[in-house]
Amino acid sequence: MSENLIEEISEKSAALPLDQQREVLDFVEFMLHKSEKTKQRIPYRSTRGLFANSGVKITDEDIAEVRREMWANFPREEPR
Repeated sequence: MSENLIEEISEKSAALPLDQQREVLDFVEFMLHKSEKTKQRIPYRSTRGLFANSGVKITDEDIAEVRREMWANFPREEPR
């Protein structure tokens, strides 16, 4: 973080009444907690990655076939 920004936050916070300074501190602590929770989330993994060691091999053709089957009976609009 830029030193200038830290100084500006500090100076502006110091100009506030004590109860509002506590609110600023509470907000900063909330933001730190929120930041930590974001870092702890499990990263997204593709299903191919999840099943990589299962011995199941899914090819692009397998996926294409399932898509064709899935959309085969999908109702389509009649041309006018």
